[in-house]
Amino acid sequence: MRTLKNPIGLSRAVVVLLAGNIFFDVLLAGIEGHDLVADDPYYSDVAVGPVDGAYGTAGLVHLATVVLFIVWFHRLRNNAEVWAGDLQGRKPGWAIGGWFVPIGNLWIPRVIAADIWRASRWAPYAPDTKGELTLLNGWWVCFVVGNVTDSIAGRLYKNAETVEAYDTATAWSLAGYGLNAAAAVLAILLVRRLTSMQHAKATGMIPAAQ
Repeated sequence: MRTLKNPIGLSRAVVVLLAGNIFFDVLLAGIEGHDLVADDPYYSDVAVGPVDGAYGTAGLVHLATVVLFIVWFHRLRNNAEVWAGDLQGRKPGWAIGGWFVPIGNLWIPRVIAADIWRASRWAPYAPDTKGELTLLNGWWVCFVVGNVTDSIAGRLYKNAETVEAYDTATAWSLAGYGLNAAAAVLAILLVRRLTSMQHAKATGMIPAAQ
C-alpha cells in the first residue's frame, strides 16, 4: 500500500535549481547576444576560460535540475495514486520514463502532470474549471517550444559556414534562452503550487485548490 511522502524539501531544491537555470539563461544569452551585435561570430571579447566555465556550470546545473525535478515529479505522482489512483492514466513509472520516450515526451509528462493536478486538488473528481490548467499548459508550451528551438539552433550552429548563417543560429539560440527562462519561471510557480496543493490536502489545512 502506498503512503504519502512529503515533497516540500525536494520542491525547495528544485526551485533553487530552476532559479539557477534562469540566471545562466540570461548570462549566456548576454554573451551570445554581445557577439551577435559585435558581429564577431567566433570569438567573444570575454575571456575564453570564464565563458567555457559558464557553459560548463550551466550544463551541470541543468542536469541537476532535470534529475531533481523528475524525482519531485515522481513523488507527486505516487501521492496522487493514494488520493485518486483511478484518475491516473499511466502507472507511476511513467512519471520518470515518460520524459525519455522519443516523440512521446512531447505530451506524456504533461498528461501525467494534469492527472497529478486533479488528484491533488480538494475535489479530484470535479470537472476542470475554466483556466484551471493555464499555468500547467503555459509551462509545458514554453518547455517544449524552447527545447525544439534549442535543437534547431544547435543544428544551425553545426552547419554554419558564414557570418550570416552563424547570426541566424545565434538568433535561434537567443530565442531558445528566452523560452527556457520563461519555462523555468513558470516551472517555479507550478512546483510551488502543486507542492502547496499536496501539502494542504495531506494535512487537511485548507482546500487544496479552489
